[in-house]
Amino acid sequence: MIGVIDYKAGNAPSVYNALEKIGAQAMRIRSAAELEKVQGIILPGVGSADATILSLESDELLDAVEQKVKFEHMPFLGICVGLQILFEHSEEDDTPCLGWLPGRVVQFPDTVRVPQIGYNEVCFTREHPLVEGCGASDYYYFVNSYYAVPEEEPMVLGRAEYGVDFCAMVAWKNIMATQFHMEKSGESGLRMLRNFVRIVEEGIELC
Repeated sequence: MIGVIDYKAGNAPSVYNALEKIGAQAMRIRSAAELEKVQGIILPGVGSADATILSLESDELLDAVEQKVKFEHMPFLGICVGLQILFEHSEEDDTPCLGWLPGRVVQFPDTVRVPQIGYNEVCFTREHPLVEGCGASDYYYFVNSYYAVPEEEPMVLGRAEYGVDFCAMVAWKNIMATQFHMEKSGESGLRMLRNFVRIVEEGIELC
């Protein structure tokens, strides 16, 4: 069972619908107790990092999600802002983030229009179960004004170009995340979502 964190600042319905489309067993998570029913977690996000964290705190979900992911090593997939809050700090509203991964989130340079909206090519940097069957690169749908700068390059799973070369995907042990919206990226995004479901259902070992 995949749990989609359903909080005020997220876009859980679109991710849940995408999971239904691929035939995955999923439920929306609105309380800490419901996390006991799932084997994998998806945290979708829209809007700002600050609003996302405050919303998770107000729904009393933040500590429970951290326990499952950071300490019990449950497979986790962050989407869009769900990637950005994994790091230590975001320039957006000078926001302290979760700090599960070392690094920071910065704004795109003023030489490009923000937010970036639309499809962009993501080039995968290494093999990983999340990108199995996706080729060397593919196109995914982005809506973002900020991007992550991980301290450790081995965390990066995919890169894209928008004014600068930037991190579009991370994968570190049980923590995976994409800056793009796989649920809005057509068949390419659904393929990646299927991969995450398979990782959870088959208990695939990650590194």
